[in-house]
Amino acid sequence: MQNDSSSNIEELEEILKNLTANIPEILATAVVSVEGLPIASMMPTEIDDTHIAAITAAMLSLGERAALELNKGPMEQILVRGEQGNILVMGAGSNAVLTISTTKDVKLGLIFLDCKRACEKISKIV
Repeated sequence: MQNDSSSNIEELEEILKNLTANIPEILATAVVSVEGLPIASMMPTEIDDTHIAAITAAMLSLGERAALELNKGPMEQILVRGEQGNILVMGAGSNAVLTISTTKDVKLGLIFLDCKRACEKISKIV
Protein backbone atom coordinates (compact mmCIF):
# COMPACT_ATOMS: atom_id res chain seq x y z
CA MET A 1 0.00 0.00 0.00
CA GLN A 2 1.08 3.54 -0.66
CA ASN A 3 0.80 5.32 2.72
CA ASP A 4 0.58 4.23 6.31
CA SER A 5 -1.05 0.80 6.33
CA SER A 6 -3.45 1.46 9.22
CA SER A 7 -4.77 4.70 7.69
CA ASN A 8 -5.30 2.90 4.37
CA ILE A 9 -7.27 0.16 6.11
CA GLU A 10 -9.35 2.82 7.87
CA GLU A 11 -10.06 4.47 4.49
CA LEU A 12 -11.06 1.11 2.99
CA GLU A 13 -13.30 0.32 5.96
CA GLU A 14 -14.97 3.72 5.54
CA ILE A 15 -15.67 2.96 1.87
CA LEU A 16 -17.18 -0.41 2.85
CA LYS A 17 -19.21 1.20 5.65
CA ASN A 18 -20.65 3.80 3.25
CA LEU A 19 -21.48 1.12 0.71
CA THR A 20 -23.39 -0.95 3.25
CA ALA A 21 -25.14 2.17 4.61
CA ASN A 22 -26.31 3.13 1.09
CA ILE A 23 -27.59 -0.34 0.19
CA PRO A 24 -29.28 -2.14 3.10
CA GLU A 25 -29.48 -5.39 1.10
CA ILE A 26 -25.70 -5.77 1.42
CA LEU A 27 -24.95 -8.38 4.07
CA ALA A 28 -21.15 -8.41 3.95
CA THR A 29 -18.31 -6.70 2.09
CA ALA A 30 -14.59 -7.26 1.79
CA VAL A 31 -11.57 -5.94 -0.03
CA VAL A 32 -9.34 -8.87 -0.94
CA SER A 33 -5.90 -8.89 -2.54
CA VAL A 34 -5.55 -10.68 -5.86
CA GLU A 35 -3.47 -13.26 -3.95
CA GLY A 36 -6.51 -14.07 -1.81
CA LEU A 37 -5.58 -12.22 1.40
CA PRO A 38 -8.17 -10.17 3.29
CA ILE A 39 -7.31 -6.46 3.38
CA ALA A 40 -10.46 -4.93 4.93
CA SER A 41 -13.96 -6.20 5.60
CA MET A 42 -17.37 -5.47 7.05
CA MET A 43 -18.56 -8.97 7.90
CA PRO A 44 -20.99 -10.37 10.44
CA THR A 45 -19.08 -11.94 13.33
CA GLU A 46 -20.06 -15.48 12.30
CA ILE A 47 -18.32 -15.11 8.92
CA ASP A 48 -14.57 -15.69 8.72
CA ASP A 49 -13.03 -13.05 6.44
CA THR A 50 -10.05 -15.31 5.69
CA HIS A 51 -12.43 -17.97 4.38
CA ILE A 52 -14.26 -15.38 2.24
CA ALA A 53 -10.92 -14.14 0.89
CA ALA A 54 -9.98 -17.69 -0.16
CA ILE A 55 -13.33 -18.20 -1.88
CA THR A 56 -12.92 -14.84 -3.62
CA ALA A 57 -9.47 -15.83 -4.88
CA ALA A 58 -10.88 -19.06 -6.31
CA MET A 59 -13.74 -17.20 -8.02
CA LEU A 60 -11.31 -14.61 -9.37
CA SER A 61 -9.03 -17.28 -10.78
CA LEU A 62 -11.90 -19.05 -12.55
CA GLY A 63 -13.36 -15.77 -13.83
CA GLU A 64 -10.04 -14.57 -15.22
CA ARG A 65 -9.40 -17.93 -16.88
CA ALA A 66 -12.88 -18.03 -18.45
CA ALA A 67 -12.59 -14.46 -19.74
CA LEU A 68 -9.18 -15.25 -21.24
CA GLU A 69 -10.17 -18.58 -22.81
CA LEU A 70 -13.35 -17.14 -24.31
CA ASN A 71 -11.67 -13.94 -25.56
CA LYS A 72 -13.77 -11.61 -23.41
CA GLY A 73 -10.96 -9.30 -22.32
CA PRO A 74 -9.91 -8.62 -18.74
CA MET A 75 -12.33 -9.84 -16.08
CA GLU A 76 -14.40 -6.96 -14.64
CA GLN A 77 -16.92 -8.73 -12.45
CA ILE A 78 -18.25 -12.09 -11.39
CA LEU A 79 -21.85 -12.51 -10.25
CA VAL A 80 -23.14 -15.63 -8.54
CA ARG A 81 -26.91 -15.65 -8.07
CA GLY A 82 -28.37 -18.04 -5.57
CA GLU A 83 -31.83 -18.67 -4.23
CA GLN A 84 -31.04 -16.66 -1.09
CA GLY A 85 -28.94 -13.85 -2.62
CA ASN A 86 -25.92 -12.85 -4.65
CA ILE A 87 -22.15 -12.78 -4.45
CA LEU A 88 -20.48 -10.10 -6.54
CA VAL A 89 -16.72 -9.83 -7.12
CA MET A 90 -15.46 -6.73 -8.93
CA GLY A 91 -11.94 -5.70 -9.85
CA ALA A 92 -10.67 -2.74 -7.80
CA GLY A 93 -7.45 -1.88 -9.58
CA SER A 94 -4.67 -4.32 -10.35
CA ASN A 95 -4.04 -5.38 -6.74
CA ALA A 96 -7.45 -5.96 -5.18
CA VAL A 97 -11.07 -6.95 -5.67
CA LEU A 98 -14.28 -5.99 -3.90
CA THR A 99 -16.50 -8.84 -2.74
CA ILE A 100 -20.13 -8.23 -1.82
CA SER A 101 -22.77 -10.57 -0.40
CA THR A 102 -26.38 -9.41 -0.83
CA THR A 103 -29.92 -10.52 -0.19
CA LYS A 104 -31.99 -11.74 -3.12
CA ASP A 105 -33.96 -8.46 -3.11
CA VAL A 106 -31.07 -6.16 -4.08
CA LYS A 107 -31.46 -4.04 -7.19
CA LEU A 108 -28.51 -5.16 -9.32
CA GLY A 109 -28.28 -1.94 -11.34
CA LEU A 110 -27.87 0.08 -8.14
CA ILE A 111 -25.29 -2.29 -6.70
CA PHE A 112 -23.27 -2.37 -9.93
CA LEU A 113 -23.15 1.43 -10.00
CA ASP A 114 -22.28 1.91 -6.32
CA CYS A 115 -19.73 -0.92 -6.36
CA LYS A 116 -18.05 0.50 -9.46
CA ARG A 117 -17.67 3.83 -7.66
CA ALA A 118 -16.34 2.08 -4.56
CA CYS A 119 -13.87 0.09 -6.69
CA GLU A 120 -12.52 3.30 -8.21
CA LYS A 121 -11.87 4.66 -4.71
CA ILE A 122 -10.35 1.37 -3.54
CA SER A 123 -7.97 1.24 -6.51
CA LYS A 124 -6.46 4.56 -5.45
CA ILE A 125 -5.71 3.22 -1.96
CA VAL A 126 -4.53 -0.35 -2.58
